[in-house]
Amino acid sequence: MAKITKDTIIMDVLKIAPQSANLFFEIGMHCLGCPSASGESIEQACMVHGADCDELVEKINALIEE
Repeated sequence: MAKITKDTIIMDVLKIAPQSANLFFEIGMHCLGCPSASGESIEQACMVHGADCDELVEKINALIEE
């Protein structure tokens, strides 16, 4: 089972858990198909969007474990 960290690239998260897209949408990250998502880590994206990185990573990992 993959473990997501704040250093995980957003596109990699979406490949592992496509259902996590809604979690990104909830915090205002609507650009999941843009070039930034291909090379940006969760931490970098959270800084840009003013979101709590640790909270998002927790939610993604909980979703993967379901």
